[in-house]
Amino acid sequence: MSNFFKTLVNSTKKEKEALYSVAQIQDALKGDISLDTYISYLTEAYHHVKHTTPLLMAVGSRVSFEKEFLRNAIAKYIDEELGHQEWILNDIKNCGGDAKKVRNSRPKIATELMIAYAYDSIMRKNPISFFGMVFVLEGTSTALATNAANSIKENLKLNKNCFSYLFSHGSLDLKHMDFFAKLINQINDEKDQADIIHMAKMMFHLFADVFRAIPHKR
Repeated sequence: MSNFFKTLVNSTKKEKEALYSVAQIQDALKGDISLDTYISYLTEAYHHVKHTTPLLMAVGSRVSFEKEFLRNAIAKYIDEELGHQEWILNDIKNCGGDAKKVRNSRPKIATELMIAYAYDSIMRKNPISFFGMVFVLEGTSTALATNAANSIKENLKLNKNCFSYLFSHGSLDLKHMDFFAKLINQINDEKDQADIIHMAKMMFHLFADVFRAIPHKR
């Protein structure tokens, strides 16, 4: 078995550092953001998280029978990701935000472009490249979600029920990343590997733009 996961991590270090340096992320880790900024973050999270299951379904329908192990993994991901966007709406409501308005709103341009790129890569290029997006989103959650949630909660004096999405994904995605590493180490096709790395680099860039677009004091 290859160690493609290690290659993926090493190949995307610069892009990861660029994402983590975004002001909104840095200040969230210190709890130094407003309630409006937090609700704006949850709003954009809702708009991309609601596409997780449809994206996974699109990938699963396009994986070749020679790579059935990937389809089986996708089925597991779908089972665990169903309905997470509703957790976000509940968090928004518990923060005093208008969950109904968020549900019926449009995402910011940066969020829409990130999702559109994911669909385009799956439909027009290589569906297996989607695992590059999984790497970015779950890896970011593992590294940042719980720390940011604790800091924001303390600073804004909010109840824990305002952070069900962040708290759950800090611990949940830690397990997912172990599963993910074992899974992609089974991918030996060089083109698939190159496409996953390219997707990850693009997603670090696009996800950073999502955070930069969130209204913030800076």
